[in-house]
Amino acid sequence: MKKFILTLACIALGSIALAQNAQLPQNITIKALDGTSVQTSAIQNNGKPIIVNFWATWCKPCNRELNTIKEVYEEWQEETGVKLVAISIDDARSAARVKPHVDGNGWEYEVYLDQNQDFKRAMNVVNPPHTFVINGKGEIVWQHASYVEGDEEELIEVVRKVAAEE
Repeated sequence: MKKFILTLACIALGSIALAQNAQLPQNITIKALDGTSVQTSAIQNNGKPIIVNFWATWCKPCNRELNTIKEVYEEWQEETGVKLVAISIDDARSAARVKPHVDGNGWEYEVYLDQNQDFKRAMNVVNPPHTFVINGKGEIVWQHASYVEGDEEELIEVVRKVAAEE
């Protein structure tokens, strides 16, 4: 039984390692807030780190996380060159609320709509908020699900490390 559990643990750790070195999916269509279609391959930052955050207007932890980051985002950009891309998973019924929500919160992030949740599924996101750090090569190097106050400190440390390696 111990061998079986150890084998399962090794498989699980291997899966995590594979997921961490996976590429950002390139051929999924999402929508800009103006309604134009965009391929996920357009999510780039000239070789600098990217934070990809899956969120929804109805998700209180999502809003707390993005509002907390808003307070320090300009400093993060100056220090690391990071770009935050917020992917709303609001469906067709609530998608019309996304732009007013973004504007009302004063978020200066790139925001896209994933109404069919194709991008969400491709990234294996179960529930928002789910945050990824992408390096300059387009590789997923870190991810975190949920949000509690202080998680942004771990996030910026990861971004600093990624920026230093680029």
